[in-house]
Amino acid sequence: SKRMFDILAVCGLLLAAVPVAAHHALAAQYDMDKPIEISGTLNKMEFINPHSMLHLDVKSPDGKVTTWVFQTTNAGSLRSRGLARNALEQGQTYTVKGFAARNGNPMGFLRVLVFPDKKEMTFWFGDPND
Repeated sequence: SKRMFDILAVCGLLLAAVPVAAHHALAAQYDMDKPIEISGTLNKMEFINPHSMLHLDVKSPDGKVTTWVFQTTNAGSLRSRGLARNALEQGQTYTVKGFAARNGNPMGFLRVLVFPDKKEMTFWFGDPND
């Protein structure tokens, strides 16, 4: 019936809006206009969904170590880009190119990872502001 079609159409529109809202949440959480580059020792890498997390121990000039947490794409996307679960070595130095959290916490969005051998892997090609 027409009523059932209308209900299904509204539900479809609402479901389609969920990824868009989540997508825009990145731009709300991270300052995409202020790129950062941070190096540190890999503490751990979480291959999880919906967003994988890379934890880097970053040493300040005064010697204090702060763990930064960088969010990136999901585990499946990382695998499709060639990053296996065992590709990153805990204790090795990596550099993250990305965007810092707007709230000033030691968090960021990982766009490019630079490996100890200086090889770079891009995880995010898009513009979260789209």
